[in-house]
Amino acid sequence: MGYHGWQGDPPGAEDEARRRIVQAAIACIDRAGLAKTNLSHIAAEAGVTRQTVYRYFPSLAEILRAVAHAGAEEFAERMRRHLSAFDSPVEVAVESVVFAVRSLPDEPYLGLLLRAGETDYFTAGTATPPSFSLGARILRDTEVDWFAAGVRTDAELEELAEILMRLFMSFLQYPSTPPATDDELREMVRRWIGPALRG
Repeated sequence: MGYHGWQGDPPGAEDEARRRIVQAAIACIDRAGLAKTNLSHIAAEAGVTRQTVYRYFPSLAEILRAVAHAGAEEFAERMRRHLSAFDSPVEVAVESVVFAVRSLPDEPYLGLLLRAGETDYFTAGTATPPSFSLGARILRDTEVDWFAAGVRTDAELEELAEILMRLFMSFLQYPSTPPATDDELREMVRRWIGPALRG
């Protein structure tokens, strides 16, 4: 496959090309903001033509999803650290929702999609089996005995992760009026999710 441009340093593989386009998008967003970032800016930053960008990403939405995914592991690691302070299955579930609701809007690349109102990009990338698997890995890495809490299989842990992720996405897209405090949010999640994790 031929490469055009790349500022005189063509990538050696397709994955590297995609990574460099994502890095160019991040640089553009950092400099000008999401609203003022388009495919032409990203192509210029990467040192390629728009056609080259289209070869790897069919739309700006796809690039933004890739930008969001680039920040997912770092966010997941911070959530793991937060949840490490809890060993109750109920409290881990509750805190995962509260942490996500409070942290995601301030995330530089995950949260930028929410702040810009581009929630379709965010939810389309989040409500997927790989995202639920990532959520399950975060839960699995805690001190909780999930089997004792009634979560018997990996598939069930992924289901729990999916429920929690769909819950925090809903709170992010449609916040309460007036906004719930952290303690109010904790109590709500604890009341309705807690009973499922005590059996």
